Amino acid sequence: MANKRILSGVQPSGRIHLGNYLGAIKQHIELQRDHEAFLFIADLHALTTIRDPKLMKELTLELTKAYLAFGLDPKKTVFFKQSDISEHSELCWIFDCITTMPFLERAHAWKDAKAKGKKQETVGLFNYPILQAADILLYSPDLVPVGKDQKQHIEMTRDIAVSFNNTYGETFKLPEEYIKKEVEVVPGTDGQKMSKSYGNTIDIFATEKELKKQIMTIVTDSTALEKPKDAKTCNVYKIYKLLASPDETAELKSKYEAGGFGYGDAKKLLLEKILTYFAEARVKYQELKHDEKQIHQILEDGASKAKKIAGAKLEEVKNKLGLNLRDNKR
Repeated sequence: MANKRILSGVQPSGRIHLGNYLGAIKQHIELQRDHEAFLFIADLHALTTIRDPKLMKELTLELTKAYLAFGLDPKKTVFFKQSDISEHSELCWIFDCITTMPFLERAHAWKDAKAKGKKQETVGLFNYPILQAADILLYSPDLVPVGKDQKQHIEMTRDIAVSFNNTYGETFKLPEEYIKKEVEVVPGTDGQKMSKSYGNTIDIFATEKELKKQIMTIVTDSTALEKPKDAKTCNVYKIYKLLASPDETAELKSKYEAGGFGYGDAKKLLLEKILTYFAEARVKYQELKHDEKQIHQILEDGASKAKKIAGAKLEEVKNKLGLNLRDNKR
């Protein structure tokens, strides 16, 4: 039986933090072991917020280095840049022509952006789910690893696929979302979801001094050092248990309950755990800083592989639409 195909995309949006790793990157690395894996850097999506070309290049390189440092294997995973595959944009326009405005206005992300007023209400932001549907459906994946907040976009992708299939005949496979329950939400230093937009991140590749500063800002309650504490309500404990073994987690919990153990002590343990857990990746990341030629080659090789699959699917679509005057049946 063939391995199931997975596909996911990640925006180059800033320094890599624990939320990025635990919410997405870790499972991408794990899933490549026994799945046919496709992963792309969603730089076209990032254009909705990034206006600086130098910054775009820097963030794209940083994200690529991070994935390779964490263990992404280009021999197992087709790893590429979204913008290198023109079929994404072309299929997006085709989907634009069969998708209604009211359908897109239902998107939670669009409603949230409008309500908060933090982003310009651009056509790209409004159209985000359409490009995402094109990203996915070009590669016929079985599963799409996403966070809980992206579940609706996968549902919308299926709706778009069904609409096309009903109009032009069976063309697109209907993908399923893959959501890892235990890391649906990674808490930030303030207890909210860890996010760059909230300024509450713990950055994995920061210097030890920077990491310590971030960890020491984790919000805790005012329980006195000598008194027992409730581990389950503590942000430090919630983050620690996502990286620690069951035995280590149980040991920390018992220290909370015994009293005489302060939140400052817990934060020191968390810093130690992060430095130990990511020691190998942090070394590899620094090494990759001096080998951009290898990074470019990996992305080019991945784009070459992705282009063959995306191109074949788009040709099938064009035949269905009557855009090819010669019937290139596949």
